[in-house]
Amino acid sequence: MRVATANSYDNTIALLARRQAELATQQERLATGKRVLKPSDDPVAATLSETAQNRRTRVESDLRALEASRTSLQQAESGLAESGELIQRVRDLFITAGNGTFSASEREDVARQLEGLREQLIDVANRKDNAGRTLFGGLGGSSIPFVDLYTPTGAGVQFDGLRGQTAAGAASLPQSLDGHAIWMSVPGGNGAFTTSLGTGNTGGVSASVGTVTDPALLTGNDYRIDFADVAGEMQFTVVNVTTNTPMAGLTDVPYVAGRTVQFDGLSLQLSGRPAAGDTVEIAPSTPTDIFSVVQNAINALRDTSPNRGALQTTEMARALTELDAGHDRVLLARGRAGEWLNRADSLDTLMENRVVDYKTEQSRLEDLDLVKGISDFQSQQLALEAALKSYAQVQRLSLFQVIN
Repeated sequence: MRVATANSYDNTIALLARRQAELATQQERLATGKRVLKPSDDPVAATLSETAQNRRTRVESDLRALEASRTSLQQAESGLAESGELIQRVRDLFITAGNGTFSASEREDVARQLEGLREQLIDVANRKDNAGRTLFGGLGGSSIPFVDLYTPTGAGVQFDGLRGQTAAGAASLPQSLDGHAIWMSVPGGNGAFTTSLGTGNTGGVSASVGTVTDPALLTGNDYRIDFADVAGEMQFTVVNVTTNTPMAGLTDVPYVAGRTVQFDGLSLQLSGRPAAGDTVEIAPSTPTDIFSVVQNAINALRDTSPNRGALQTTEMARALTELDAGHDRVLLARGRAGEWLNRADSLDTLMENRVVDYKTEQSRLEDLDLVKGISDFQSQQLALEAALKSYAQVQRLSLFQVIN
């Protein structure tokens, strides 16, 4: 077969160009440390590597969201801790205010301190995180979730947020807590019923918070204890206001200070000296809020009615019970926040490990074995040098060079 000189030169030049391209590609691989520079280098590895990259990107996004949630939860937990301290200070003042020898000015001083603590509690409840989101606004709804409406015609603190909170997910945590459940859902009275004095009382009778002796006997009805002076003897009658009937065995009973009255599964103690026409009212418990509890105590301390002492005793006893119930809810929320923070630490470790796994998988699929890469580069370099030398020798071969 005849091989033309021009054809031989063309084939040799093409081979040299291909070897130079392969050497350049190998050099690029060594420079980048990557075996797969484009999908055509290894389609299967490139596809698997892209999948690992996408999964790693999602996990890294979840990590950023988790860090934002953890920051908010840390600030919320700090706010709950501060709220607990404020409630404890309020409790100390409640106990101090129970001193019956306090003068009007001393009671006013305690009331003013309670007003300051109440305002601080509202400030904590309206606290925001670093991104400007409310920490206790629930599902949102307002930039100021707790609005103070205590004015001459006001009605206490109003929750303008959205009740509830985002559920914790497999890789996410709530960024705000339900402030309504924390501060606005305090059981009234002892949690089953409340006791209060009639607005027209003039005597010194007071009532304890009361207890439940048999939950199965509770009716949920309203009751009233009426006091009357019968022939110089103070007597009381318990009336079921809901059915408008006197309680059997509790009609025209001689009153003795410190007596415990029991009926329909509940019990309460009466103290002090009542006046004829005085009443004690018992009603099923309804939820209140921590801010109203403090405000009611302030109002009782500033009361100037004839039965101020009895009213203050009854109201402060109830306020103390309700305050403790509210404190329990704050502590419960703080414990839940602490659990979520612990979960955040676990999720952070888990997702960091996943990122490392995906990086390892990408490295296995894409990265170049440097030892093998250097060896291949040197082999290709020697082959190219040999081809160049061979070409230099061959290109001088010609029929005309041997014709004399």
